[in-house]
Amino acid sequence: MKILVINGPNINMLGIREPEIYGKATYSDLCGMIYEHCEKKGIEADLFQSNHEGDIVDEIQEAYGEYDGIVINPAAYTHTSVAILDALKSVGIPAVEVHISDVSKREDFRQISYVRLYCEKTICGHGFDGYIEAIDYLCERCGL
Repeated sequence: MKILVINGPNINMLGIREPEIYGKATYSDLCGMIYEHCEKKGIEADLFQSNHEGDIVDEIQEAYGEYDGIVINPAAYTHTSVAILDALKSVGIPAVEVHISDVSKREDFRQISYVRLYCEKTICGHGFDGYIEAIDYLCERCGL
């Protein structure tokens, strides 16, 4: 099984950005945790992070025919990007939306998620563990 994990803007600033919301662990820590989990499960994982919407769209499009699942934390683009939604719909790869914080308990504008219209599942407020839950969900979905 091959999974693509996509992170949007400011996720590269984990550990620095609002640690009271996102914790003190870094993006490097997150990547290490994901790679370690996938290695134990025999899953090939590629991770991608960008602060640019078009780069995220390009990465999703390039995933077509290459990946069995996508884990995506579009970050701020969750609430604004129809382009990312359309890219997910165009490739038809099963996807899970992840958010480190519980967006349901945050600002009103964070209650809108365009990608949720495509994603099979949304995991919010479970910190870094949400990524592991998403990967495990995609594994179960694929019969692994």
